[in-house]
Amino acid sequence: MSGSMVEDTFGARFARHSEELQRLYLEIYGGDAGAFAYFYEMLRKMWEERPASLRELDAARERNPAWYKGHDLLGMVMYVGSFAGDLKGVRKRLDYIKECGANYLHLMPLLESPEGRSDGGYAVSDFRKVQPELGSMDDLSELAEDCHRNGIALCLDFVMNHTSEDHSWAKAARAGDPAARARYFFYDGWDIPREFEKTVPQVFPTTAPGNFSWCEEAQKVVMTTFYPFQWDLNYANPTVFNDMTENMLYLCNRGVDIIRLDAVPYIWKELGTNCRNLPQVHTLVRMMRIVCEIVCPGTLLLGEVVMEPSKVVPYFGTVDRPECHMLYNVTTMASIWHTVAVRDVRLLRHQLGQVFTLPKQYTFLNYLRCHDDIGWGLEYSFLRYFGQEEVPHKRYLNDYLTGNWPGSPARGELYNDDPRLGDARLCGTTASLCGIETARRENNGPMLDWAMRSDLMLHALIFSMSGVPVLYSGDEVAQENDYSYREDPHKVDDSRYLHRGRMNWDAAEMRKVPGSPEERLFDGLRQMEEVRAEHRAFDGAADVWIVDTGRDDILGIGRYYRGEKLVALFHFGEQDGTVFCKEDGDFTDLLSGEPVDKQSVQIQSGGFRWLVCDFGE
Repeated sequence: MSGSMVEDTFGARFARHSEELQRLYLEIYGGDAGAFAYFYEMLRKMWEERPASLRELDAARERNPAWYKGHDLLGMVMYVGSFAGDLKGVRKRLDYIKECGANYLHLMPLLESPEGRSDGGYAVSDFRKVQPELGSMDDLSELAEDCHRNGIALCLDFVMNHTSEDHSWAKAARAGDPAARARYFFYDGWDIPREFEKTVPQVFPTTAPGNFSWCEEAQKVVMTTFYPFQWDLNYANPTVFNDMTENMLYLCNRGVDIIRLDAVPYIWKELGTNCRNLPQVHTLVRMMRIVCEIVCPGTLLLGEVVMEPSKVVPYFGTVDRPECHMLYNVTTMASIWHTVAVRDVRLLRHQLGQVFTLPKQYTFLNYLRCHDDIGWGLEYSFLRYFGQEEVPHKRYLNDYLTGNWPGSPARGELYNDDPRLGDARLCGTTASLCGIETARRENNGPMLDWAMRSDLMLHALIFSMSGVPVLYSGDEVAQENDYSYREDPHKVDDSRYLHRGRMNWDAAEMRKVPGSPEERLFDGLRQMEEVRAEHRAFDGAADVWIVDTGRDDILGIGRYYRGEKLVALFHFGEQDGTVFCKEDGDFTDLLSGEPVDKQSVQIQSGGFRWLVCDFGE
């Protein structure tokens, strides 16, 4: 592409958004025209530096802006070191990733972070360097190129709320540089921090209490919402927004297709508020969306908003002024594990009913677990109708899913346990939480069969929802908890490493052994993935509703798109059962192709059925 064409393309895109972008920027930054002029020049420079191959990908995705909204994307999330040692190792394993059916690869934080003070890579000391043991930025670019050649989109975390205390900005701030200090929140004493503490909740009250830390070298108090080694950035300073946006675009120009905006609700701080979800946050995210549409329109923004649905949905923005392309379906994830423990689908049915009423243009990532813990952000006002109070119910869920409830096969561990509030969170791999680990340890064949069915059923559930289903690496071969974290001094105090263990490649090889648990789970998932990609009822544009099963232990979901209807049934109860399907049409089993008697649909305990009826286009 010639220089004039490059400038024409940039100019045309900027012109489409210039009025809104300039207005938002000058409103939030007090009319600072000089800062905006710098911002504009930075955007133009980052566009000029964008590789031609990525510009071509941008153009293709501009022609098909709904490329991520269909029913053929499957995500896989992994830590590079745990999965394959380093970025070169991931490149060597791309064939395996493709065999899993994944075409959306989320690499957990891999930028430079200090060992032992990184919070799993979320304390970044350099946004333009890869952690040395994982490789280099060139390795990241080469992996992105290989991914694109194989039809795989690459996702990377962008930690925007804070930097490591070892970042060059933080080092300069400690040394007394006033410009560097203006990038953070420094106070001479504790008076203002104490005022903040009156209204700002604590993220980790047991492991990192408070929202401020004393910096001995600077003889100042600094805001540290998450951990003392993570210094909050001051986005009221336009220099911070300018430079962090440039850092994001630098990663985009390295081939990253999806930017995960980490902890985005926290990025604007204001005394007298809870410093969460403030209006200025949405202004900043909207500007970042505009920036991507100007410089790298093939890039998606994924918002990490781990809050109740009323706080999550606004991060989609509006039809005219969109913000994030995708958000996590975090409440459904928690509701699913609640349902596993109580064997009662009423809360999940209620919660999914709310999700299904949202506009179809909203795209969620659906998942059973991620790198983080499972928090019990459930709708307790609804559960109280069934006599379930918040604190004792949380305790029951944690007792059941850690195996401390009589008869429970689950094996998880607690994270950030606060016995007083009953507010502990849960860790564990999907296989271990479903009971596969216990069944294997006890050599209990019937329990293993049930646990395997339950694992597949839960995955079928996330495949049955609109959006992008995401697997955690290792779940496809029933990988169990990794207790070796207890022997690592850098990990022993963080039970989340229980499910962040190294990929068990011996288990992965067992996927080729007929009848093994690994083969049964791997092949079962692949069959579901292929069926989902082939059938239009799974499309993101489908109508979706709750199907009345007449039972509180069996969930029903209906989907309809262009003449094809799907009825999906999920049995969380203890005994095999039957359902009378009241939906119109003659159905066949989508996996077996066998006709279905609607009067008596048989479902095993822990199992699921996908029933399909084709009315024609």
